[in-house]
Amino acid sequence: MKNSIKKSPGLGIILVGKRKDSRSFIRIKKKACEEVGITSEVVDLSEDCTEGEVLDVVSELNHKGSVHGILHLSKQKIVSAVNVEKDVDGFHPVNIGNLAMTGREPLFIPCASKGCIEVLHRCGVEIMGKKAVVIGRSKITGLPTSLLLQNPEEITREADILVSDVGVPNLVRGHWLKPGVVVIDMGSKLVTDSKGSRVTGDVFYEEAILKASLITPVPGGVGPVTISMLLYNTVEAAKRAYRWTEKS
Repeated sequence: MKNSIKKSPGLGIILVGKRKDSRSFIRIKKKACEEVGITSEVVDLSEDCTEGEVLDVVSELNHKGSVHGILHLSKQKIVSAVNVEKDVDGFHPVNIGNLAMTGREPLFIPCASKGCIEVLHRCGVEIMGKKAVVIGRSKITGLPTSLLLQNPEEITREADILVSDVGVPNLVRGHWLKPGVVVIDMGSKLVTDSKGSRVTGDVFYEEAILKASLITPVPGGVGPVTISMLLYNTVEAAKRAYRWTEKS
């Protein structure tokens, strides 16, 4: 794209407040953008900024021709305000709605979910005909899924593919799993104990690895792939905006 039309994909990032985890999250994204040639710009807002101020920034980025994707950590109202063609997170109601409807294609698939499926494909895992169990909770309602209110071990022991995204360290134990299961651990939680501070996942890795045929670690598993999917979506958004293909 740079060689043929002298333009680059661009990612606009809205950062509110001074939280260390958010800043670390953004720093990793910016570095990944630099490595592949995507331009990125961060709009820094104070912790006490109003919703209106955030919406003004969204509107500005929506109309900015050099920005093809918008990344933010905000409320549903902010998500809905992002131009659907710049919703590289894949959370806009139109994209989520199309994802849920048979025969409709979203412009973007949410990066973590897309990364999960990409890992399975790259590892040669056959999905068709397999029983998959997802342990998680809706980030929209904030309520635990009904699965966690039942007896999860009975259900997870039937899974050929198990995906967990709860944020509870070592929730999934070895006896929850059947031999040969493929485990995708998408949970992430910072824990501090006598060994110091570290990030851990939902799955008790030392137990699960004895049962699983394939398993993703935390950190270093699905996380980097999720970032790659964000970059992929941003490039796709730029291609649409510039009506550009590799053959151009």
